[in-house]
Amino acid sequence: MKAAPSAMRLHMETKEAIVISASAVVHKLLTPIAKKALLTWERLESGVSFDLTSRDVRADPYGLYERLRQRGPVHRMRLINGWALTGYDDAQTVLSDHKRFSSGDNKLEYAPYRTMLDLDPPDHTRLRSLVSKAFTPKSVSALGPRVHQIVEELLDGLAGKERFDLIGGFAFPLPVIVIAEMLGIPAEDRDRFNVWSNDIALAVEPVLNEEEIGRVERSSAEIVEYFEEIIARRRQHPEDDLLSALLAVEEEGERLSHDELIGTLMLLLVAGNETTRGLIGNGMLALLRNPEQLRRLRDHPDLMDSAIDELLRYDSPVQFIIRVVMEHTAFQGRRFRAGQKVLVLVGAANRDPAVFSDPEMLDISREEKSHISFGRGIHYCLGSPLALLEARAAFAGLLARFASIQLVSEPEFRNQIVLRGVENLWLEVDKEPARHS
Repeated sequence: MKAAPSAMRLHMETKEAIVISASAVVHKLLTPIAKKALLTWERLESGVSFDLTSRDVRADPYGLYERLRQRGPVHRMRLINGWALTGYDDAQTVLSDHKRFSSGDNKLEYAPYRTMLDLDPPDHTRLRSLVSKAFTPKSVSALGPRVHQIVEELLDGLAGKERFDLIGGFAFPLPVIVIAEMLGIPAEDRDRFNVWSNDIALAVEPVLNEEEIGRVERSSAEIVEYFEEIIARRRQHPEDDLLSALLAVEEEGERLSHDELIGTLMLLLVAGNETTRGLIGNGMLALLRNPEQLRRLRDHPDLMDSAIDELLRYDSPVQFIIRVVMEHTAFQGRRFRAGQKVLVLVGAANRDPAVFSDPEMLDISREEKSHISFGRGIHYCLGSPLALLEARAAFAGLLARFASIQLVSEPEFRNQIVLRGVENLWLEVDKEPARHS
């Protein structure tokens, strides 16, 4: 078995990889003159341009998605060498065809480790099978009582406050505590995970500036060092947790390398946190902006499952998924060349009027086709059962605890285009609870 690399060597290798892979992209894409020229070219070609760096687009991309859709199902992106897809059926086709549209050739530009997200079979199959046992419906169902207990404990911490930030006080700590307990990592370290998660989540963005690259680099090195210490302790003293189980598999041979273990831990702690936090924050904001739907959910709690599905469709915490074209191929009358990127616009596909009636309307009893916010194909979100469990417990707990919930002010969305979520969500609630669940 190969020796585990030291934290210092991992830091140096990470730093070198990030600087080499990212600097050329940043200098090419963020030079103002070059960016303006590429966007002008794109707009002259199709009548609309997709500026991935625009704060306005990142704050509310849905108007742009509709303009792209009106011009056709496929949009040529010049800011990056790729294509954007707005249609539901096209999204399903690309996400379900890993041979033509690969994740394996799509290692995130700034990420220090490969994870299941950027692997194709057979490595993806092997890694997913090792982790999947912790996320079966039966395994997740067994977590139900503890998840509800954590929800109540977090709400107890907000008791008596007329105003609070839903993100910092509830939506962020909930998934962090849950996954930390599954892995056997102290939940009291969640404040450190907040910084690390926010920074490392930037790695999925297609365009970063130098300051953002520095944040990814710094937090990646710190979280690797943290994991190294936890792994060393578990090697000496295994416990009844997912991390110890993954280490036991690693010790059996090369089925799970040390780097794969680190990458898996980063994926579980960061990706699971970011997307669930986005679901709770975006979902509550959507309900508050549509008070008739919020009242309807209060009056009909049996709609909770369909409501969460609709919230995922309406404002997905993952706005697009990137794939790489593996061979020259014709698609919707266009010629995709090997090596080009395909951006599957999940947020656009979820509002495709060919699939969803009145797609801009929030309807918690919607019974049409499923959203694609969890992806499709072999990369369908492994943690989706856990995310749904947490969301059900979160919304049920909030509605049971507070008879009235009001938005204090319009929130700002984080300046990211892939992972969509609000920076904070300040709410005003009744001091006295409506009832306790």
